[in-house]
Amino acid sequence: MLGAAAHRIPVVIDGFISGAAALLAVGLVPGLKDFLIAGHVSAEAGHRLLLKHLGLKPLLDLNMRLGEGTGAALGIMLCETATRILAEMSTFAEAGVSERSEKVE
Repeated sequence: MLGAAAHRIPVVIDGFISGAAALLAVGLVPGLKDFLIAGHVSAEAGHRLLLKHLGLKPLLDLNMRLGEGTGAALGIMLCETATRILAEMSTFAEAGVSERSEKVE
């Protein structure tokens, strides 16, 4: 996490263990928080509290407790999709769409 933030690369955290690591890392380098994305909130006791303390809102809340990074895998796909929409989606003007809605009778 520290290395990624030093290179301005976002990190998707997943579950209680990576949340605890993030809490320690932010304690060392408070600016690291700006590079953290909570992929999901796990069903593990305490994970919701960790995210609240970090000030992170999870992308997903699916009551998972699987332990193999599923929440991060889903979260990174949401992040990539959002980034592509922002970067590649045409505006109304670019697409030749009128911003005014017209009634069709």
